[in-house]
Amino acid sequence: MKAAVCYEFGRPLIVEEVELDPPQWGEVRVRMVATSICHSDIHLLRGDWGRAVPVVAGHEAAGVVEEVGAGVNLVQPGNHVVVSLLRSCGRCYFCTTGSPHICEGEYALATEHRLRTRGGDPIHQGLYTGAFAEQIVVDQSQLVPIPKEVPLDSAALLGCGVITGFGAVVNTAKVPPHSSVVIIGVGGVGLNAVQGAVRAGAHPIIAVDLLDSKLEVARAFGATHALNAAGSTVAEAVRDLTSGRGADYVLVTVGSAAAFEQGLELTRRDGTLVLVGIPPINASVDLPVASLVLGTLGSRGPKRILGSSMGSTRLSADVPRLVDLYLQGGLKLDELITSRYPLAEINEAIEVVEQGEALRNVITFHGHE
Repeated sequence: MKAAVCYEFGRPLIVEEVELDPPQWGEVRVRMVATSICHSDIHLLRGDWGRAVPVVAGHEAAGVVEEVGAGVNLVQPGNHVVVSLLRSCGRCYFCTTGSPHICEGEYALATEHRLRTRGGDPIHQGLYTGAFAEQIVVDQSQLVPIPKEVPLDSAALLGCGVITGFGAVVNTAKVPPHSSVVIIGVGGVGLNAVQGAVRAGAHPIIAVDLLDSKLEVARAFGATHALNAAGSTVAEAVRDLTSGRGADYVLVTVGSAAAFEQGLELTRRDGTLVLVGIPPINASVDLPVASLVLGTLGSRGPKRILGSSMGSTRLSADVPRLVDLYLQGGLKLDELITSRYPLAEINEAIEVVEQGEALRNVITFHGHE
């Protein structure tokens, strides 16, 4: 089979023949149909997170189950599935207390390799998945069966970007109806935060970005207002739209320290700032701690700051609900796809994403199922 392998960070991927070992206990082999390019993949391939090479990235995917290992009871061959990096053991403290997205269970695939070069050397599975390949082996908990009428290229987006943005609103922040919401950054994740805010009944829903083209798309996804972050009047405009107070909830969906600081400014007193985007490992900001606690120090305090990992998603519960919403016409997935590329053109697809010219580019395998 073929996979796009990274041998040196920052260099083009090499599409070559590789070997895949059979699935072991609790593992499943999946034939990929579609894998979306997420910015987390790009961070991995650029070496921002210091992971080992050679590595196959790709984690936002969908495909068809081909083979199951012993002990697998969640899927069976022939199932159409969404593939995610999220794994859950169902037994650890976090799984049993409602937070399976931060499972602390142990998995063979964390230390063992199923993917190898033709010469037998191990290849790392990026973000626990390695889905820039024609086939993958993952833990069964990373898979969610879906109806066959759902196009797999659209379903792939449910593996990360959709659940991260949508879930940040409905799971992490638990935004109540009629709340004012600001979303900083309306790329793939931010647009799904907009969709989550619409579903939550928020108003106004204010999109903030540097690109007018993305702001226009955000309106189509349900944003009631759109502000270009390059302007010096964003904070003033948000206050005008929120009775002078600032937003009840601000979600920062880009991995930028400057965006965090801007989000803090746009959040009202006693409001909530939700950090969704992943900044570089060494990113930091000066945090005025006292002003976040004491309400007597002006508009900056007190406030709540939440981190949202993967939208606090319960994969086996949330993905089926989102699929139902999509089938009812209440969730946009098809509209998130900018272009589709074959595996041989993956470097071009990544370059377009890095240039900010795409919401989601999708690598397709074997045609559409």
